Amino acid sequence: MMLRYALKTVRARKAGFLGAFLALMCAAALITACGTLLETGLRGTVRPERYAAAPVVVSADQNVHRTTVKHKKGKTKVKHKAKPIAERAWLPADLERRLATAPGVARIVPELTFLAQPLSPEGRPVDATADGGSAYGHAWESAALTPYRLTAGTAPAAATDVVVDNALAERAHLAPGDRLTVQSTRAPRTYRVSGVAAPDTAVRHQTSLFFSTAEARRLAARPGQVSAFGVFAKPGVDPGKLRAAVVTALHGTDAQVSAGDGRGPVEFLDAAAARTKLVSMGGAMGGTSLLVAVLVVVGTFALSVQQRHRELALLRAVAATSGQIRRLLGREALIVGLAAGTAGALLGMPLGGWLHGRFVALGAVPATLQHTVSALPPLAAVAATLFGAWASARIASRRVARIRPAEALAEARTERTRPGWGRLLAGLVLLAGGAVLVALLSVLRTEPASTPVTFLAVVVLSTSVALLGPLLVRAAVLVLAGPLRLTGPGGRLATANLRGNAVRMASVVTPLTLLIGMSCTVLFVQPTLGDAARAQAREGVRADWVVASQGPGVPGEAARRLRTQHAVVTEVVRTTVRVGLDKYAAQGVTPAGLARTWDPDVTAGSLDRLTERTVAVSELAADQLHLTPGSTLKLTLGDGTPATLTVAAVYARGLGFGDLTFAHDLLARHVDNPLSSSLLVSTARTQTQLSNTLREFPGLTVISPSDADALQAERQQANAEVNFLAMGLVLAFTAIAVVNTLAMSVFERVREFALLSLAGATRRQVLRMLRTEALAVLLLAVGLGSGIALAVLTAFSVGMTGRAAPAVVPLAYATVVAGAGLLALVATAVPGRVALRVRAVTVATAKD
Repeated sequence: MMLRYALKTVRARKAGFLGAFLALMCAAALITACGTLLETGLRGTVRPERYAAAPVVVSADQNVHRTTVKHKKGKTKVKHKAKPIAERAWLPADLERRLATAPGVARIVPELTFLAQPLSPEGRPVDATADGGSAYGHAWESAALTPYRLTAGTAPAAATDVVVDNALAERAHLAPGDRLTVQSTRAPRTYRVSGVAAPDTAVRHQTSLFFSTAEARRLAARPGQVSAFGVFAKPGVDPGKLRAAVVTALHGTDAQVSAGDGRGPVEFLDAAAARTKLVSMGGAMGGTSLLVAVLVVVGTFALSVQQRHRELALLRAVAATSGQIRRLLGREALIVGLAAGTAGALLGMPLGGWLHGRFVALGAVPATLQHTVSALPPLAAVAATLFGAWASARIASRRVARIRPAEALAEARTERTRPGWGRLLAGLVLLAGGAVLVALLSVLRTEPASTPVTFLAVVVLSTSVALLGPLLVRAAVLVLAGPLRLTGPGGRLATANLRGNAVRMASVVTPLTLLIGMSCTVLFVQPTLGDAARAQAREGVRADWVVASQGPGVPGEAARRLRTQHAVVTEVVRTTVRVGLDKYAAQGVTPAGLARTWDPDVTAGSLDRLTERTVAVSELAADQLHLTPGSTLKLTLGDGTPATLTVAAVYARGLGFGDLTFAHDLLARHVDNPLSSSLLVSTARTQTQLSNTLREFPGLTVISPSDADALQAERQQANAEVNFLAMGLVLAFTAIAVVNTLAMSVFERVREFALLSLAGATRRQVLRMLRTEALAVLLLAVGLGSGIALAVLTAFSVGMTGRAAPAVVPLAYATVVAGAGLLALVATAVPGRVALRVRAVTVATAKD
C-alpha cells in the first residue's frame, strides 16, 4: 500500500522531484565513470604487440617486495606487498642455458630493448606512432618475436645499418639506402637504412628500429644481460604446458614467466604505473564524488521535503504515524533513485570512456592500457544512488516525522527560529573534524598523503556549513541588513526573506560554498606546490647556462665537448628509487665542480664527499628515514638493483631537486634513458660560443636559467591539466547542483510572488528582491568558500613547503567568484521570470 501511494505521489509531483532526480542522476553518472577508471586500473588488459608471436616470455621481476610475518594469539599471519620499480629490470644472459633444458622448448630468442629515437634532418624527434608511442631499438635477431619480416632491402649487417618498420618508413618517407639519424643511449649517429620490415600483427603503440647484434649490445650498454627471452614451443606443445616447464626450469631465480595477456605488461612497462595511477585517480574522484553527491543530495531532499511540509503535516494530522511518513518518503526516494541511478549509469559509461581518452591524450595513461567496461560500475552506481537517496530522505524527514501533528501543522507555514540541537551538535562536530584535518594537513609532507586529505577537508568543512547554515545566514543578515535596506523596497523584502527563511537560504548557500571552496582548492593546490619547487630550483641553480634538449635528452658526449680547463659542466639525470616500498624522486649529478653550478642549501655534511658510494638526501627524506651524515642507506635503484650507500650530506631544497641525489654515473647505469635531462654549465663563454660547440648535436639548445624556469612552468601547467580534468567533473556536478537548488528554491515561492503582486509589488520589484537575495547569499558563500579554501591551502603549503604561502592567482580567483555569481544570478532570474508569468490571482486561489 505504501509503495502504491509513493508511486502516485511521484507521478503527481513530477516537477517537485525533478531537482532530486537531476542531482541523483549526475551523481550516478560520476560514480559510474570513476568506477570504469578504477576497474581499468584493476583489470584493464594490455595487449602484447612486439611479443605477439612468442607464446612464453621470460622477464625480470619489475617489483620490489616486502614480506611481514606476525605472530598473534598462536596464529601466524604473513603479508606480502609489492611495488613497481621505475625502470626496466634486466636478466642475466646465461639464463638461456637453463631455459634450453626445459622440455618442449624449440627456440629461445634473447631480446634487447633500449632507447632509439629517430630524428628528422632538422634534428627534431620524428613521431614514433600516431598516438604518441615510443621508439625502441632491438637486435634484428629478435624480430621473430612479433614477427617482423623484410618487405624491402636486407637485414642489418654492419654497425651502421638499421632496419625500420613500415610505419616509420611511411611517415618519414624512408627507403633502403636513405640515411637516418638516431638518438640512442650514446651520441646521435647516422645510419644507413638497409631495409624496411612489416609486422605480421598490428603494432600500433611503438616503433621498432632493428640494428646488428653487436651494435644493439653497444647501445643497450648492458653487457651480459638481456631485457627478456622469447620462448617458442616445439610443434604440438601447448603454451600452458610450455609455461609450466619454463617455470620449473627457472625455479630458484627471480625471473618472471608470462603467457597470454600477461605478456603485455612485460612489453609495456608504463602499464603497471598507469594501473596504480588510474586506481588512485578513480578512487579519489569516486570518493570525492560520492561525498559531494551525498552532501548535495541531502540538501536537495531537505528542500523537497520542506516544500511538502504542509502536505506531510496534514498526513500527520489525519493519523499517519511517524513510521509511515518515513516509509513513504523512503519509498519515494527509492523510486526516484532507481530511475535516476539507471539513467545516470547509462550516461556514465560513455563519460568514463571519454575520461580515459582524455587521460591518454594528456599522457597520464598509456594508450596500451585498454579501457575496461563491465556491469560492475553501473550496478555499484545504482546501488550507491539508491542508498544515497534513501538515506537523504530519512535524514531530511527526521523533523517532520518526529514531531506531533499539531506542531507539524504549526511549522508548515513558518520556519523554526532555532535549528534542532542534534543539527547544531553535528555541525560543530564536523567543524571540529574539519579543523583536525586542516591541522593534520599542515604536518603531512608528501603529496600522495596530503592530496586526499586536502579535498576531504573541503568537503567536511562544507558539510559543517550545511548543518550550521541557518545560524550563518542569520548572522550574515545582521551584518548586511543595513546596506540591504538602503537599496529600497526590494532590499527590505530581501532582508525579511533572508531572516525568516534561513533554512531555505542555507540550502542554497551550501552548494555555492562547496563550489567556490572546491574550485579554489583544485586550481591552487598544484601551483602552490609547483611554485615552491620552482623557487627552490631558481635559488639553487648557480650555472651561467643550461643546455636543454628537444628530444630524449643530452648525450654525454655533448657534456665532454663543453668541458674545458675553466668550465664546469654538471650532467643531470632523473628517476625514482625505492627505499623499502616507499618511492623517492632522485637525481644524479656530476660531482666534479658541483658547487659552481648547483646549491641545494646543504644543512649537514658536505657535497664534496659525493661519490658512487655515497648519497645526499633532503631534509624530508632524512627525517622520514632517520638519517644523518655517515648513516647507511639501503635502497633499490630504478632498475631493481639493490644498493647500500653512505649519507654524505643533507640539504634543504628537496622540493626543487628531489629527495635523493647520487653521483651521475651511478644513476645513469641503472635507468632506461641515461641521457641527461639538462646540463648546468658554468663558463665564461657566451651563449653563441656554446651553441657553436654543440652544433653537431641535433635538438640541443643553450638557454639561460630563467628561460629554463619558464620551460619548467609550462611543463608544470601541462601536468596540472590532468588534475584539473580529474576534479573538473566533480566541480561541474557541483555547479549543476547550485543551479538545481537555486531553481527549486525559487519555484517553491510561486505563491509568495503572487501574494506580493496582489499586495502591489511590481514585477521589477520582485525580480530586484530575488537579485538582492542572490547577491547576499553569494556574498556569504564567497566568504565561507574562500575561507575554507584559504585554510586548507595554507595548511597544505605549510606541510609541503614549510611556508604559509599558498599560490593564489588573482585572475583565476576572480573568475571562480564571477562564475559562481553568474550561476547564482541566472539560476535565480530565469526561474523567477517563469514563475511571474502565471497570473497572480490564479496562483493565489489555487489549491496546495
